[in-house]
Amino acid sequence: MPPDPMGASVPATATFRQRFLSGERLYGSFLKVPATQPAEILGAIGFDFVVVDEEHSPFSRETTDRIILACRAWGIASVVRVQSADPAALLSVLDCGADGVLVPHVSSAATARAVVAACRYRPGRRGFAPTTRAGGFGAAAMDVHIAAEDARVTVIAMIEDPEAIDRIDEILAVEGLDGVFIGRGDLAAAYGGMGLGAAEVRVATAKVIAAARPRHRVAVLPGSPEDAAELAGQGASAFILSSDQGFLRSAALAALDRFRGGLGAAKAR
Repeated sequence: MPPDPMGASVPATATFRQRFLSGERLYGSFLKVPATQPAEILGAIGFDFVVVDEEHSPFSRETTDRIILACRAWGIASVVRVQSADPAALLSVLDCGADGVLVPHVSSAATARAVVAACRYRPGRRGFAPTTRAGGFGAAAMDVHIAAEDARVTVIAMIEDPEAIDRIDEILAVEGLDGVFIGRGDLAAAYGGMGLGAAEVRVATAKVIAAARPRHRVAVLPGSPEDAAELAGQGASAFILSSDQGFLRSAALAALDRFRGGLGAAKAR
């Protein structure tokens, strides 16, 4: 098994959850466009995972299902930011074969326990349906399917509310929770609309990473390479870099500026 950047060892064919839990440095992106091609492109160029953003983008169950299938085809992990902690929302994407879920507004241990219970068979209350993509469309025996899914599914809580910061130790004590994503934008808005570098957000971020370090992993959305380096130094290991929309917008702006400048210079001559 090759060593990962954090010093642990992971199998050569490790699942996303194994890589995440080992502390391997992982790079992903939000997907906002309800189509398969963004996931395929990101997989082809070497991203480790995508986050299908059902919470803030116009995804249906069918489009999410297709994107998860595209991720499998291109060897990139699929995590879904579900609309809510509703067990039905979680079960839907897990049955489609998502590698994990990113659950918004987990602000108490009770919510974290309910999320874990909905995502795990043992211990838990996940609905059993082996005739899905996750179950090999009926190919896996019950005990095999249950064990495989409990080992495969990654459960990540979004910490994005001030009350979640106050209760972070209780939330992280919930068995079966794999990690947290720090929603610094939501925290900034809750703390009065200040930027990501505001003192309250910086203190909250450091508190969450320090609390998570012994047993859990931390995902973040960095604002710059320097911001990412600082967060990595504190202990974050999964980095969500912009979104498909963000990449499209920045590349389109750069191309437009470049060609406007070039054609403007040609006209001047």
